Amino acid sequence: METTRLIRDRLALTVDDTALDLAVMRREGRKAPILFLHGFGSTKEDYGDLAFHPRFAGRPLIGYDAPGFGQSHCDDLSVLSIPFLVETAKAMVAHYQLDQFHLVGHSMGGLTALKLAEALGHHVISFTNIEGNVAPEDCFLSRQIVDHPKSTPEAFLTAFAERAYNSHGVSHPLYASTLAYKVRAGAVAPIFKSMVEISDSDPLFETFCTLPCAKMFVYGDENRHLSYLGALQDRGVQVAEIEHSGHFPMYANPPALWARMAVFVELSERDGWA
Repeated sequence: METTRLIRDRLALTVDDTALDLAVMRREGRKAPILFLHGFGSTKEDYGDLAFHPRFAGRPLIGYDAPGFGQSHCDDLSVLSIPFLVETAKAMVAHYQLDQFHLVGHSMGGLTALKLAEALGHHVISFTNIEGNVAPEDCFLSRQIVDHPKSTPEAFLTAFAERAYNSHGVSHPLYASTLAYKVRAGAVAPIFKSMVEISDSDPLFETFCTLPCAKMFVYGDENRHLSYLGALQDRGVQVAEIEHSGHFPMYANPPALWARMAVFVELSERDGWA
């Protein structure tokens, strides 16, 4: 009988001379593992229910709270950035000795995962990008650090949460209601500024399309207006719309998201990417 038991670990790492204490959630198994990178203001538990999904039986699952989020700790929040989060993910891959693995990233985690996949090349079997940044237009959350500045990190986070709560997006009230508990205020500005800078200056769309792995971009039907969806399909990237959801399909419609991910992971292995 396949186990569904989730193991919770603490992992001490040093990244760029900064001490980290990471909270890890994982499940053991015999198949190629999946590494999950959560979005801004979220945690590893976004993906915990996959341990109970029959299509993922026997597959190792690994997620962790990024530095400055959830139950993880970072000695110096000012060093946080997308490159720092990429180096943290590399350290996780090395620690758990992931040779070939599937990669899933949402929003901030999607951008981090994109840079990770670019760095690790053929070690990544498939990459599920759940509304991660591939163009400047994707900075609708992070660009608020420029458009709505506040005098203190705490004031910005409070106002950011209030705007999210009242923005009328699917699952936004749920997301906003837990922000104060899931992200340190001092982590917001350095990460948001890094996301905006990279999204505005790096060729993220081209990087994504040319990754040497199976690729799928997932979006909620509320965001079918994204300008690059057709161009992704033209470049051979699978594009999956999740109904009744927006930027947070793992909150609004998890059964549809898990089902689409399961098919993609299975097909990527069947098609010889592993």
